Amino acid sequence: MKYTKLKLSTIALSLALGLSACSEKVPDQQANSVDNKPAKAMKMEKSKEMQKQGIQSSAMRIGKSAANWQIAQFGNLNYIPESHRAKSENAKFWIQASFYIGLTRWIDATDDKQLEDFVNEVAKKENYELILERPYHADDHAIAQTYLWLAEHSDIEEAYKPTQDVFDMILSKPPQVGLNMGDSESSTGKYHLEGNCQLRWCWADALFMAPRAWAQMTKVTGDPKYLEYGDKEFWAAADYLFSDEYGLFFRDSRYFDAKSDNGEPVFWGRGNGWVFAAIPMIIEELPKGHPSRDRYIELYKKHAEGLMALQKEDGYWPASLMDPNKVTTPEVSGTGFITFGLAWGVNNGILNDQRSKDIVEKGWKAITEAVTDDGRVHWVQHVGKSPDPVKESDSQLYGTGAVLLAASEMLKWNK
Repeated sequence: MKYTKLKLSTIALSLALGLSACSEKVPDQQANSVDNKPAKAMKMEKSKEMQKQGIQSSAMRIGKSAANWQIAQFGNLNYIPESHRAKSENAKFWIQASFYIGLTRWIDATDDKQLEDFVNEVAKKENYELILERPYHADDHAIAQTYLWLAEHSDIEEAYKPTQDVFDMILSKPPQVGLNMGDSESSTGKYHLEGNCQLRWCWADALFMAPRAWAQMTKVTGDPKYLEYGDKEFWAAADYLFSDEYGLFFRDSRYFDAKSDNGEPVFWGRGNGWVFAAIPMIIEELPKGHPSRDRYIELYKKHAEGLMALQKEDGYWPASLMDPNKVTTPEVSGTGFITFGLAWGVNNGILNDQRSKDIVEKGWKAITEAVTDDGRVHWVQHVGKSPDPVKESDSQLYGTGAVLLAASEMLKWNK
């Protein structure tokens, strides 16, 4: 798709940046007060209120500017390495689809009609279709989350029909492969798979790309078979890839026994971020009383604990979670996804201790320092499957998507 053909001028975004914080003065205590405790309490409340408003203000500023900047780059993605530029220009591919997942979440938080119009135009241009060359691949189900969001949010029935056709085909011919990546290195060439196990969800990233779409399909159509399949496959993958010892997800089976240069287990920061961001969004799609809800929440808590223990002093999560010396620079895509997931837990009363709140605020501060005034998101590891070096100038669409997810929760911050 050539984004120069999109009539972006018709949906130009002239969004004001920033909110002014309240500055109402707290009255002093009477001079004859026995002690100053009431005054201290009021000052503490004042400080908390200003801090809350400052976080919400920064979330509005960051979310608006990041969305604006990223949209403005379509048709000019020369900052992305040539090896992944063509795929980044394809709205149906997971790289761009991950941006839309963050963007639609931001639209839900702000009710921004201009951004909604933009998403609508992109989806129509793609005829609401998936990449049909590899219909089983989770990466190519990521864009379905946006189509299904439109079907529910804007009541566009045709938005989900092509995805439903693909999902029905999968249900009629479910994949009969295992989850061990190492057993399937020689895969069908035209599908560009790392292994035939990718006909299922055998790698961590897949749990962000696909399961939520299957839950959304049940929500839109009312047919439970889609959620049943997605739920079953999610837990097959989660049980296989999650380490109870560390509270973290291996990227795939090739990393079960892998060691970093410093002898530590290899747990990829963004790989864990993919899963941790997905779990809250899946939970939100479950019907009330769904039998797996408590199980998702229990996994969420275990994963949250594993991740919170690994935040660095600067607020970022390392690209190699157990070996922060492997990549010492900031990495914003993993940090954005993790901060979103933790903020969701605090906002929904699942994480209610002060430590969790402090970690979220520290993560958000780190994110704000990685986004320039014009909205460009820096320090984003390029496409990969393991902890790789990151430069300050590195930026990618999924990194902006992660920032938008985090900003959408920090906009609600009331702690």
